[in-house]
Amino acid sequence: MSFTGQTAWITGASSGIGAALAKALADQGARLVLSGRKVEALQAVAADCGGDCLILPFETTDIAALAPAVAKAWEWSSGIDLLVNNAGISQRSLAVETGYPVYERIIDVDLLAPIALTQEILPRMAARGSGRLAYISSIAGKVGVPMRTAYCAAKFGLAGYADALRAETSVLGLKVHTIYPGSIRTDVSRNALTADGSARGASDSVIDNGIDPMVAAKWMIDAMLADEREIIVAEGGEAKMGELRRTPDALFDQVAAMMAAGYADKMKSEAQQ
Repeated sequence: MSFTGQTAWITGASSGIGAALAKALADQGARLVLSGRKVEALQAVAADCGGDCLILPFETTDIAALAPAVAKAWEWSSGIDLLVNNAGISQRSLAVETGYPVYERIIDVDLLAPIALTQEILPRMAARGSGRLAYISSIAGKVGVPMRTAYCAAKFGLAGYADALRAETSVLGLKVHTIYPGSIRTDVSRNALTADGSARGASDSVIDNGIDPMVAAKWMIDAMLADEREIIVAEGGEAKMGELRRTPDALFDQVAAMMAAGYADKMKSEAQQ
């Protein structure tokens, strides 16, 4: 199986995991919609992919920009087969030292923005009866990690949204993947926000010695094609932490069965009585 002939839309596609996913999907013959804030960087990724790409720059937290972006992306290739909500920002600061605006910024980017984009595209996918929605969470979305309280809050929240959405859309023909990367060799630590909201500006040894982004991207793609619902992309101690918090497939199946048995209809009916 592959994404050959399908259209994938990636946010945060200008670097790191997003750029690697774009290249790996292009290698499979997918058409790409590449989004981010930096047009020149997106153009460079498109050139590296050498395939059929639509460069669609926008700020993910600009809610007014989402409806026209979804319309343009959908019309460009008569639909989106895979939406990867990848854009995000991390944190490196102790809670006791961190200003509240840092929490607002990280939750806006890492949680509310992917929810907002999903809510715009979801009716189109539901009407068509097919499509995949992928969310890049983190091992820090499974395990509370020091110096990442805002990041953990956002990534745990994203996973909760994705799990509930998966249950709801299981009767609509859609597939939802939550991806939990560990340390990947990207600029995530360098771009992370510090206590006052400024960028850290430095990486760390764990990230610098992490998984190659292309290896991580192929890992993610293979797992999505295998219809894995939780995808842990990590090694060593990070992998062990993620596996300790892995949700059993039987639990996902149980919640999906509730929907198939008419749970939503029953709740609506009770509300009307």
